[in-house]
Amino acid sequence: MSAIVRLFYEIALLRKGPQDLPASVPLLVATIAAYFAVNAAMSALLPPTAGPWVLQLLLDIAFTLAWYVGLLTLFGRRERFVQTVTAVFGFQMLVAPLWITTAHLLLREPQNNTLLLPVTLLGLVLLGWVLAVNGRIVQAAIEQPLPLSIGIVLLQVFAAQLLLLALFATPR
Repeated sequence: MSAIVRLFYEIALLRKGPQDLPASVPLLVATIAAYFAVNAAMSALLPPTAGPWVLQLLLDIAFTLAWYVGLLTLFGRRERFVQTVTAVFGFQMLVAPLWITTAHLLLREPQNNTLLLPVTLLGLVLLGWVLAVNGRIVQAAIEQPLPLSIGIVLLQVFAAQLLLLALFATPR
């Protein structure tokens, strides 16, 4: 298992891609379970959002799976689904502790002006990193230029956020 985690780190550092992962459904299931466990543990300690974060996490997983089924079908690359989604969830599992901590600090401590600038900068760096790595994963999967792949990842992020807002936003 440590070899797979090392592969996820290599993907996170842009040294490897989804094609370097085995096309294994059990590995995909284990990666999704690990992604859920890391996110659940971090969210229990530092809730990043108000509301039912477990439902939001389950929706995030379902949306990501559906997104990549649609995307890879659209580009005629369905055979790459297992490796692509394994890479996406594996990378996101690694970045989740930083991402959730940053979101928690920004949303729960907005009055703390001392932390606002460094945490916001960290959030922007993380966003850039997530876009770059996921863009490279998408690029490898659909064999399209990197700017288009990053645009697709941005569209995925916005669509997921809109769905979460539509389903879980509390009226004021």
